[in-house]
Amino acid sequence: MDTLFRWIHQIYTMLSLVPFVAFFITWFIVFMISRNKRQATYMSMDITTLFLIGSVAYMSRNLFGSAMLLWTIVLLFLVAAGLLGNVQNRMKGRIDLVKIARMLSRVGFLALTACYVVLLILGIGKYMLSH
Repeated sequence: MDTLFRWIHQIYTMLSLVPFVAFFITWFIVFMISRNKRQATYMSMDITTLFLIGSVAYMSRNLFGSAMLLWTIVLLFLVAAGLLGNVQNRMKGRIDLVKIARMLSRVGFLALTACYVVLLILGIGKYMLSH
């Protein structure tokens, strides 16, 4: 069992280092199955968000020496889920967790992609200045 967890951890780590590889792999697999570009794109965004969380957290830890951004991301996702649930409850009288998860995943994808690009540029700049 320990070997299985180590194997899964290594795959996650590898895909988190370059999360857009996971995006293209997922897009290709879903497109081959469904032949629907929109569904492939949305599914790829949802899955890549998980890898972007790990990637942005790791990059911020390397740049700033603190793991605080990971917990900030988790906190922001939880607060956004609560706010979206509140809006749904007020408008429809019920909460649809699937819609909340999709919305968080897609907004998170956009925000984390921006963070990834900014942290990548900062990391390259820090590396260039130190060498």
